[in-house]
Amino acid sequence: MTEPAETKSSPAEAAATDRASADTAAIGCASAKAAGTSCAVEASDARCAAETAGANCAPAEAAATACTSAEAAAADRPVTELRPNQRTRRVMVGSVPVGGGAPVAVQSMINAPADDVAANLAQIDALAQAGCEIVRMAIPRRACLDAFAAVCEASPLPVVADVHFDPVIAIEAARRGAAKLRINPGNIGGLAATDAVLDAAGEAGIPIRIGVNAGSLDQELASRTDLTLPQKLAASAAQYVAYCESRGFSDLVVSAKAHDVMTTVRTYRQLATDIPHVPLHIGVTEAGTAFQGTIKSAAGLGILLEEGIGDTMRISLTDDPAVEVRACWTLLSALDLRRRNPELISCPTCGRCQVNLIDLAKQVEARLSGVANPVKVAVMGCVVNGPGEAADADIGVACGAGSGIVFRNGETIRKVAEDQIVDALMEEIENL
Repeated sequence: MTEPAETKSSPAEAAATDRASADTAAIGCASAKAAGTSCAVEASDARCAAETAGANCAPAEAAATACTSAEAAAADRPVTELRPNQRTRRVMVGSVPVGGGAPVAVQSMINAPADDVAANLAQIDALAQAGCEIVRMAIPRRACLDAFAAVCEASPLPVVADVHFDPVIAIEAARRGAAKLRINPGNIGGLAATDAVLDAAGEAGIPIRIGVNAGSLDQELASRTDLTLPQKLAASAAQYVAYCESRGFSDLVVSAKAHDVMTTVRTYRQLATDIPHVPLHIGVTEAGTAFQGTIKSAAGLGILLEEGIGDTMRISLTDDPAVEVRACWTLLSALDLRRRNPELISCPTCGRCQVNLIDLAKQVEARLSGVANPVKVAVMGCVVNGPGEAADADIGVACGAGSGIVFRNGETIRKVAEDQIVDALMEEIENL
């Protein structure tokens, strides 16, 4: 399995990385201790603090040294000081750590026909380029299992088998290369069917996501009038976790999604309280098309992530899956949790603007979409909002009458004509 391309950090991001490294290592060690894992293991399979900030990871030896040096201090840190997603149990989805203080992992789901191997692999390659770390594939029929196995074998990303209704598909997917299974307690066929799935996952050494949805709760819980919908969703997931753990299977991730934003928020808050040791996959399901779905997801997931709830995430959109990935990274960046892609700073324009700033900003945004470097790029309409208000940008332009002043870290570099602004910005970004 190939690794996603490394990203370069800007000077500002590199400095932030240095400041964050020691504390992140301490958190990782504390998580390792809580889970009974050695610090050395924690250092070897956790992504480093540099990646959290969007920079290149330090060598493994340096990470191990930082983890070791922080271990004594972390041992004295009360677990109550850790945020919810720093207290969860670590699971591995292929080579991607989820939970236990690991950076929030970005997921999406491919939507090509399940029996079309080439189409699914093409989508996975595009998702990997966009920064996706875990991909999910639906297996609607047993006849699609051979295609699923072929996708798993050639995929650059760990592939999660999404299974409903038929436990045999889940069992076979575990045997054919799935990095994780996703099953729904409401439709997998009851606890007897679950036992065989647990056994198959255990034999394959892969985790299971218990995925509860508001639209497919089991009837016993759904019919109760004494519980709110968030309480029903949380109870369904918690009961299933308890059953799996009673059978000796604890390599679990939980999701409990609804299309309503605040129902989703309240459900995940309840889960973080009821099953604090279980990693949570957060998302607003059936959120809609790109415009509405991104806003709903940012509102709900932004609340949860700021509260430290959520170990892996998907922004579900009725759109190209790569759009979901870009939305995830943009949200994580806005919350200063992880950075991978450029951030565009642009003013809303006013009567002082003497260039077509809206078109300029859109051109810059389009050109930046293929850049895997967490730089800040400013496109400002006039000198009022120029280098002063965008002084923290790595590179930017302040526009005047048919021209623009290009600046780097607040210092003027050169003046260019309006039709050269986009190319000039891209040249400077390449030179950073």
